[in-house]
Amino acid sequence: MLNSENLKTFDSSRPEFKPYGFTVEKWIPNLMPRADRHNEIEINLLTGGSITYLVHDKKITIPSKRLTVFWALMPHQIIRFSHQVPYYVCTIPFAEFMEWQLLPSFKDHILKGKVVIEAMDTNYQYDKYLMENWLRDISTGNLKHIEVAKMEIRARLNRFALNSIPAECDADKEGEHEFSMIDRIEKIIIFIARNYTKPIKNEDIAKAVGLHPDYANTIFKKSFGMTLNKYLLMQRILHVQRQLCVSRKKITEIAFEAGFNSLSRFNSAFREICHCSPKEFRKRHSPLLD
Repeated sequence: MLNSENLKTFDSSRPEFKPYGFTVEKWIPNLMPRADRHNEIEINLLTGGSITYLVHDKKITIPSKRLTVFWALMPHQIIRFSHQVPYYVCTIPFAEFMEWQLLPSFKDHILKGKVVIEAMDTNYQYDKYLMENWLRDISTGNLKHIEVAKMEIRARLNRFALNSIPAECDADKEGEHEFSMIDRIEKIIIFIARNYTKPIKNEDIAKAVGLHPDYANTIFKKSFGMTLNKYLLMQRILHVQRQLCVSRKKITEIAFEAGFNSLSRFNSAFREICHCSPKEFRKRHSPLLD
């Protein structure tokens, strides 16, 4: 088993869309202050407990000991985990994944943004063995070893496709019950994800989860290390960043669409978080520019 120094955690300062490359690594779950996006297929294998992702605005819980596959270009953010134990993460560049001859229905689920989970955990010990082998092969840097790992991952995904199901959103499981604080924090995150483009304030967020605004802000800051206002601002800026990369819309149009009602506030916030102007950001990152 890897020691703690080799366990990866999400770096919230990493640029959005920055690829991880072809990797197999061990991670330790932590609450993510923002969503991650990278154009790769991601495989997770939890060794224990569960992880809850916010994918777009849907909450999906990943169980332990079952391979889980999804297209990581979808915004995905860990908003809850039951145990802080290591788990395996494999990333496969999207272009490479598309070249693999995989079951069409499986590919279709992935490309439609589904999170696909193996139906049973009977393969867990085998999958753990494979992950350890792939991790060692890739860490050697030896091209022959890496190629063997790729062949095995491709074969494992073909078998996985025969025995997997798209995950269901957790919404139907949220019956009427008294929510714990972590439940309320989840609901705060989901409310913001669904409403950040609207003129919402702390009071609106707190009201949605049945808390006093000051208390909502306190428990959120304790979990995520930032205030509700800061988190809301980051979601709006991430929306702007995405649109600057994938659209030709005017910057002012994108700013108002993201929920900003003041251009001066928008420009100030963008510079504070991105360390450049929106125009400079688009010039650096948009593939649409000549």
